[in-house]
Amino acid sequence: MTLQNYTILIIEDDPLVNKALKDALTKRYNRVFAYLNPTEALNDLGLLSPDLILLDIFLGPHNGLEILEQLRNQGYNTPVIIMTASSDIKMAVRAIKLGAEDFIVKPLDLEQLEIAVEKALQNYDLRRQVEILSDKLKEEQPSEIIGESEQLKKVLHLAKIVAGTDSTVLIVGETGTGKELLAKFIHKNSIRSKGPFIAINCGAIPKDLAESEFFGYDKGAFTGAVAKIKQGRFELANHGTIFLDEVSELSLDLQVKLLRVLQEKKFFRLGGEREISVDVRIIASTNRNLEELVEQGKFREDLFYRLNVARLELAPLRERGDDIMLLATAFVKEFNKKFGKKVTGFTPEAVNILRNYQWKGNIRELRNVIERVILLEADNVITKESLGFLKIVEPQVSNTVESSVQELKPGEHRLIVSKQGASMNNVVKDLIIQTLRLVNGNQIKAAKVLGISRAKLRYRIEQLGINISGKIIN
Repeated sequence: MTLQNYTILIIEDDPLVNKALKDALTKRYNRVFAYLNPTEALNDLGLLSPDLILLDIFLGPHNGLEILEQLRNQGYNTPVIIMTASSDIKMAVRAIKLGAEDFIVKPLDLEQLEIAVEKALQNYDLRRQVEILSDKLKEEQPSEIIGESEQLKKVLHLAKIVAGTDSTVLIVGETGTGKELLAKFIHKNSIRSKGPFIAINCGAIPKDLAESEFFGYDKGAFTGAVAKIKQGRFELANHGTIFLDEVSELSLDLQVKLLRVLQEKKFFRLGGEREISVDVRIIASTNRNLEELVEQGKFREDLFYRLNVARLELAPLRERGDDIMLLATAFVKEFNKKFGKKVTGFTPEAVNILRNYQWKGNIRELRNVIERVILLEADNVITKESLGFLKIVEPQVSNTVESSVQELKPGEHRLIVSKQGASMNNVVKDLIIQTLRLVNGNQIKAAKVLGISRAKLRYRIEQLGINISGKIIN
């Protein structure tokens, strides 16, 4: 039987009962910790971050109900099941009022206890899911990845492979290409799919609040920190996935703290004295070149290597061919429903405009365009005139192309692109290949000619799959 990914904490001073509980629950759950001494258990509480506590009422000089009350006063909302040899109704009522999840009378029926534990964990998962819902989510926002292009199929194939592991993932791509949707896809296809998915826009959090947003704070950590305990995003993501959108925008100070969490799976709340342990998977994304930021000293090299374990690259929308119309059609259905319209499709001229537009804002820009059109469209078909607000720049292409390569002046170059456009990666690849040919395959000279470091050139050669064999560049 596969062990469930939960942490159970047992506080029971009877050695025989303590061992029986631990043995029974260890068969079902990944991490079970049993304590005879409640003081030791409370000292380790932050480090263990339990999902459930089994708490005896009579613990020598200690009282389980007082411990429960103390936990709630400190801000811990972990479910607690009270165990006692007394069937006193008043005691049970008090326990429930203090926030106990359940009340079980000894001698314990292990089958009944297992059912109570499973129910408490399910309820806790539901509560955590509700807590992390964002008020700003758009009601009709598409949650599935749409597209049939080869680029997308390749990325989704790799994403499914990555989802089967627990490795850190770095998603790169232009703004609006769907990096968060891909992160959710990985989460949903992983063993953490039942756990929370927490997204953080690293560029949208004020610098002075970033640490408390990430790691939470204890009371008195700073002016305005009046709550007894404020859980950060990492704690909320426990047993799930945390998505760091635009990770390149993190300050160097926060990068250091993030690196430690990646390495140790532990952190301190702001102003806290106890170390918190978490079990999270990190997926990061960026629309910037992290390698260049590392060279400029704006991003830590060690953090880059920790994030860049599994790397997925999302192609810009303009390179995804028929996906443009698949997405546009899906957005028409979405906004028909939202605005009560009955738009059925596009004229050929409108299709031509959408397919040839550059979409600098990618899928996000396309969605906004379709929303605007459906909102204002009086007809049931989207026409060329419907898209008149799009600024279409017609490329100036010469009717004749020189058949032979002319001698160029130092620093001069020629670039001719087809009417259908060209992939940026292919252009860069061709530039590197031509430069290597000029210098007879000498990478040091090629890097100097291109004005980049040798390390960056080597990275590009590997990234673009440029085959080098002696003096022959393929």
